Amino acid sequence: MLALCLLALAFLPMMFEAGLAGRHDRALRSLGAYEPPDDVFPLMQVAYPAAFLGMALEAWIHPARADAVFAAGLIVFVAAKWIKYWAIATLGSRWTFRVLVPPASSRITTGPYRFMRHPNYLGVMGELLGMALMAHAPLAGGASVVIFGVLIAARIRVEERALGLRES
Repeated sequence: MLALCLLALAFLPMMFEAGLAGRHDRALRSLGAYEPPDDVFPLMQVAYPAAFLGMALEAWIHPARADAVFAAGLIVFVAAKWIKYWAIATLGSRWTFRVLVPPASSRITTGPYRFMRHPNYLGVMGELLGMALMAHAPLAGGASVVIFGVLIAARIRVEERALGLRES
């Protein structure tokens, strides 16, 4: 039962985020946004939902319980969503799942971007860590954090390069 609740906690917001990203994607493309050809998005598109599925499966096989570890995970997950949604709100219509840089754009330096360059990814890693704790999923959670961490590092290089191309 808890595994199903964890799936809902992960996938309901993900559905909202996908719809929002899709609308922003279409709008940015209509403005002539640049998309680098070497993005790792196709891998992220599979790895992100798979990570949550894997953790829920581990929670189902070895039933997770609502204890102090679960509570800590919930706090981390909620804080991560807050950071992620603050980043999304700050980027506004520029936020998508893909790297799309509109013409004549510049870096965002307000909101959480005052403090770090990629707060959205801090939120994503927090979501994964929080879910791993809630699900009591050391195997799937640990693998998810490591694999997605590698993908995010690659993604940041793509974003930095794309922004550099537009700022030159």
